[in-house]
Amino acid sequence: MDNDRATTLLNSERTRVQGLLDELQNESESNREAVNDAGDMSNASESLVAEGLDNAVVFGLRQRLAAIDRAEQRLEAGTYGLSTLSGDVIPDDRLEADPAAELTVDEARTAQ
Repeated sequence: MDNDRATTLLNSERTRVQGLLDELQNESESNREAVNDAGDMSNASESLVAEGLDNAVVFGLRQRLAAIDRAEQRLEAGTYGLSTLSGDVIPDDRLEADPAAELTVDEARTAQ
């Protein structure tokens, strides 16, 4: 994959993930404010579960941003598109689907 295409894909993915993160954080803040304003503690467990789920999603999105950062570093270093495990070439179709891919499909499957 050429560097221009990789940069476009990574920028697009960063924008998408950052947008999801911003949206989730705004919703979480609004929900917390609404619960605090209402003063209704009868559904406190629901609020805690929702907050826990939000925190898990935020954690996953932050991990995704870190993966994008690593992919951008590989692009600068000239190793983008190569497995970080084996050095094997990651096919372009995999990078199109996941521009931050660090492993080949087989390696990712084995890692699970």
